[in-house]
Amino acid sequence: MKKVSMMDNTTLYGRSGKILLWCVLLLATPAFAQTQIVCIQCHGTLPGRLGEPVKLWQGSIHAANNVACNECHGGDPKDAANAMSPARGFIGVPKEMQIPDVCGRCHIGVRKDYLASAHGRALGKGGPTCVTCHGNHAVKKATLDLINDQSCSRCHNYEKAGELKGAMQQTENLVVSMEKGIDSFKYEGVDTDTLEKGVFSVRNQFHTLFHDVDVQKVRNESARINSELEKLNDSLQQIREERQKRKIIGACAVGAALLGALLFYLLRKTYD
Repeated sequence: MKKVSMMDNTTLYGRSGKILLWCVLLLATPAFAQTQIVCIQCHGTLPGRLGEPVKLWQGSIHAANNVACNECHGGDPKDAANAMSPARGFIGVPKEMQIPDVCGRCHIGVRKDYLASAHGRALGKGGPTCVTCHGNHAVKKATLDLINDQSCSRCHNYEKAGELKGAMQQTENLVVSMEKGIDSFKYEGVDTDTLEKGVFSVRNQFHTLFHDVDVQKVRNESARINSELEKLNDSLQQIREERQKRKIIGACAVGAALLGALLFYLLRKTYD
């Protein structure tokens, strides 16, 4: 029998490790996760209204975060025979009064804000549920774009909703701008953990206003949140300025090195 050397073992384990790593990465990808869900496998091939939910879901924020059919409808996503079994938690299409609780499994704070709002207090009395504004399958990321004339005027005049949106627009723009700035620095390898946590916390405070219909309260809270964001933005600006200084110093160092090399070359040519 061939004796395996230490080098052979290292090579073998290295290859095994790479194979294991590829398997882990594959299992973590949304595409692989989707193929393991029998609801998607079945409904994704069906025509008309039975297949439409899958197409809508695939472009949603839920799909981007691997939140699939069973999270809202229940059932067993890996067993075709029990995918729609009540014993496995299948509830089908949530009833109107169930919707806030179903969404609230993940969005705990949002559920609380919604139920405390004028919309939530009208639940079961003709008021909107979560899916009225956010959609059921083509769920979009929560932004101020969801407050618009087309959506809001289905139930009431848009004027007040427009005032609320206007009061929050500056804060929304600042949050989006800071998140983009942080992402760009993270891509460059800058440690932005503290700043990222700060923006995340303030953003969550801001999002609690999305269901409030008290215009003056929203204006006051937005002003307070803007003040906190400006402090965080100062920190972001400091990082930006520090990065710029380093780039200038680096460019000067490279320029000096090139100039030194050129002078050395010219001196050498002179002596030659």
